[in-house]
Amino acid sequence: MGEVNLVNLVDLAFVLLIIFMITAPLLQGGVEIELPRTASRPITPRESIIVTVDRAGRIFIDRTEVSYAEFQASFRALVARRATSSVYLRGDRRAQYGDVVRVLAIIRESGVTNVGVTTEEEDVRR
Repeated sequence: MGEVNLVNLVDLAFVLLIIFMITAPLLQGGVEIELPRTASRPITPRESIIVTVDRAGRIFIDRTEVSYAEFQASFRALVARRATSSVYLRGDRRAQYGDVVRVLAIIRESGVTNVGVTTEEEDVRR
């Protein structure tokens, strides 16, 4: 038989498409935290560095977990390499205040002039 059977090829393409549709949203997740709620308007991160402190005090740069010592030693170099002057700090509302302040101090010491603290929009009930 000299023909190409396209049925199997189409079936395989549909299976791969379904797998991609299921896994794509899972890859876009970040670090799961609960941001504090305020009445301020939300900000949208531009090309900048996002630093996250979760409730256990773990530190994440974008989505990569780093220890406090690694963060302290390498953050200044990261800011210089990315050539950015703005950093967004995300702190879980149940995180220790001291953990967030220690991270904020390192960010400020690295020469960053624009630090944004992210929150979620507060539910206003009337």
